[in-house]
Amino acid sequence: MTRIKSLFKLLVNPVTQKHWFTDAILAIPRILCGFWLTTMFGADKFGMPWTADSQNLNLFEVSAWFPEDVASYGGIFAMAPIFFAWMGAFSEAVGGLFLMLGLKTRIASFLIMCTMLTAIFMQKWNQGLWGMLPAMGFLWVALYNLVLGSGRFGLDYIIAKKINK
Repeated sequence: MTRIKSLFKLLVNPVTQKHWFTDAILAIPRILCGFWLTTMFGADKFGMPWTADSQNLNLFEVSAWFPEDVASYGGIFAMAPIFFAWMGAFSEAVGGLFLMLGLKTRIASFLIMCTMLTAIFMQKWNQGLWGMLPAMGFLWVALYNLVLGSGRFGLDYIIAKKINK
């Protein structure tokens, strides 16, 4: 039980900077990228409460076109396109929400990183650098949040304070 608790603490405890305004500056990209991922990218592929009615998606339902797109990557993606489409759409929609809130930031960042690496190498690679830039931006923000966590301005900070009492 203590191993699980120590792993949980490791995943939740954010790195805090010396000054609160440094944490505030580092929170801006996390909050903005999380918002954009969950509202603009994820909501088009995955049914969320804020998904447009024109998408005709139920809650946690993946768009019909997305598994076909994932299957076109070939290899393991063609073997289980529904699973990988669901995981990718989930990491954008729900992972983006968690990133924005600073909740389970490191886990959400890892899922977002996996999705963005897949998008860069399997979908955007032939579109050149300009086509890859959005996915690369999300990848970099997820990478530094994987290392630092949410900082002072996230729910993980509040949870960590309660755990560490």
